[in-house]
Amino acid sequence: MKYCVIILDGASGWPLPELGGRTTLAAAHTPNLDALASLGTVGLAHTVPPGAEPSSSAACTSILGYDPVADFVGRGAIEAASMGIALGPDEVALRMNLVALGDGVMQSYSCGHITTPESREVVADLAEALGDGTFAFHPGVSYRHILVVKGHPGLIEAAYTPPHDISGKPVDGTLPSGPGADLLLGLMERARPVLAASAANRRRRSEGLVAATDIWPFWPGVAPEGLVPFERRRGVSAVLTSGVDLLNGLAVLTGIDRLDITGVTDGPDNDYAAQALGGLEALGDHDLVVIHVETPDEAGHAGDIAGKIAGIEAIDREVVSRARAYGEGLRILCMPDHPTPIALKTHVGEPVPFVLAGPGVAHNGAVRFDEAAAGATGLVIDPGHAVMDLLLG
Repeated sequence: MKYCVIILDGASGWPLPELGGRTTLAAAHTPNLDALASLGTVGLAHTVPPGAEPSSSAACTSILGYDPVADFVGRGAIEAASMGIALGPDEVALRMNLVALGDGVMQSYSCGHITTPESREVVADLAEALGDGTFAFHPGVSYRHILVVKGHPGLIEAAYTPPHDISGKPVDGTLPSGPGADLLLGLMERARPVLAASAANRRRRSEGLVAATDIWPFWPGVAPEGLVPFERRRGVSAVLTSGVDLLNGLAVLTGIDRLDITGVTDGPDNDYAAQALGGLEALGDHDLVVIHVETPDEAGHAGDIAGKIAGIEAIDREVVSRARAYGEGLRILCMPDHPTPIALKTHVGEPVPFVLAGPGVAHNGAVRFDEAAAGATGLVIDPGHAVMDLLLG
């Protein structure tokens, strides 16, 4: 038996008046997902446990079959693992976004989705000006980077607000607070003139693009201990493809192999076909492949209805269709990790729809893959990490 997990990041959401009371998932044309639903099992999964932050960190940990509470790893440490950063016992890794603030408002949590080459140039400027024995700056993808702080373990207990949670809103009251926060606030203040002088930022301003005005640290994590490798835990070998450091970091920490496929990105320019073909080809020497696509989530954060629908449809057309055509002996699990409602432009911890189809999977009555159809079956997987049991059972 072979297995394919397709994660449509953030594809779930809330009904929208602009779509006649439908969600973006319900409004999207998804003949392949619907075909799976008409043959297989559809339901809802609670991927975010009560009290956990409704982020992809908890939700994707669940989908991979790990308990986001018992197996908790701070997101900064997960993304650091993706970059090959080995954390010392006295180091804390934080996600560090390049953001644009104006008049005290979070105008862009992503610096206008700055390109990776530009952002790496900006982070190099920060490292040269501010890197020392306490602070280390590590460039990532687009606006997502890692700040490692040495000698201040209390930072793990401080309070943080993800910048995408306050998109278009005042930042007052959302800055880091609590143990060690003054250290970070001082760094944020010192970063502003460095960013203003950065050549990459000057070019972006001259071209009418959004320039980074600030750094925004959040999502702390320390070196993890005790995660059982996926193959030892589940008895199957696995491989993963994703355009974001979070999923790649989870792969590193769980011993899942990573695929480096040209054209795989975190946005609408993703080469969906190449990602699907590369992922399915890897089943030649692996039992299970995880294909994670970020596009719907990014569109949700941007409040882009058309973009989110287009992302969902592209996954259905280019990825799910190829999984369906793989041949006999493949079980397919498709699901979002969490909802990203357009109205909020951020995540919520509500259950998400899933569809499981393939050999040995019974049909439970659905003919469509969306939130309402999943709820109507009455099947609820809670805790969400048990969905992996359902796939492999």
